[in-house]
Amino acid sequence: MMSALRVRVGIVAGAILLASVSGALAQGSPTIEAIRARGELICGVAGTSPLFSFPDSQGVMRGLDADSCRAVAAAILGDAQKVKFVPATPESRFPLLQSGQVDMLYRSTTWSLGREANLGAMFASVNFYDGTGFLVKATLGVKSAKDIDGAAVCISPGGGTELVVEDFFRSNKMKYTPILIKDLQEVQRAYLSGRCDVYASDMSALAGFRYQQGDKASDHILLSETISKEPLGAMVRKGDDKFFDAVRWTFFAQVAAEEQGITAANVDDALKSQVPEVRRLMGLEGDLGKALGLDNKWAFNVIKQVGNYGEMWDRDITPYGVPRGINKLWKAGGLQFAPPIR
Repeated sequence: MMSALRVRVGIVAGAILLASVSGALAQGSPTIEAIRARGELICGVAGTSPLFSFPDSQGVMRGLDADSCRAVAAAILGDAQKVKFVPATPESRFPLLQSGQVDMLYRSTTWSLGREANLGAMFASVNFYDGTGFLVKATLGVKSAKDIDGAAVCISPGGGTELVVEDFFRSNKMKYTPILIKDLQEVQRAYLSGRCDVYASDMSALAGFRYQQGDKASDHILLSETISKEPLGAMVRKGDDKFFDAVRWTFFAQVAAEEQGITAANVDDALKSQVPEVRRLMGLEGDLGKALGLDNKWAFNVIKQVGNYGEMWDRDITPYGVPRGINKLWKAGGLQFAPPIR
């Protein structure tokens, strides 16, 4: 008798749990609903980084982060151009996200435990695996980061670089003088004027800055050592799982498209494919878009309007002379891969 009662109680409890889970899954996304209501995605970007987000001569925001924002807009709204870019400094980016002034951040922001645990936000994807490095003037004759003992180091605070640099010098029993300047342009001017010997930042940012020096780029040496792991990517508020899913899988769709050789130029032909994973990606079967709260053509729109991950890289990063390195696809020896689209 007791055994039968336990079974019945278990069945009831299981039914209640299943109903609860089903109800949660059925709920929409407040963020996606707000984006659709206003007709645009509001995306926080740096706006000052040539590789990631920087206005061109026509005022159009260019770069890997800018294009990643456009990809999310294409997935949700079907139009990659429906993005409002909001400049976000290292100090303002998290308050902008927390307060709801932006829907998400694609701002060269490093995924870390402290940020995900303390800021009420989480990282949906990594669009660039980066690391902190050092730029020095060629006249110093420095070949290694171990040779900058006693140097004055220019750093823009607020992004975590100052802690990484401090750890590096302390771990190697070296001394340095930090020159902390909030404004990025002021940091760069300080380095160029000789106020500091070394400029410390993400390797990508240093490579972009060096490239901007034009004929004088060779006057600066990007030291080979990368002294930290800096996975950069999309940050969204916690509590809206559907929006998190949409942002995460938008990026994975671009990686999967590159894996399958699908580009903006040939994505129309992919609609004729008989390859199961391609058909699911194109929304021809599986209703995966609807599962995300999106149109089933979400990935098609992303690839058609923005391109696959490799296309974004070639458009936004390659011109600056930054090798793809660990950002290659997994089958080429890199870290980028998409989980199964099924």
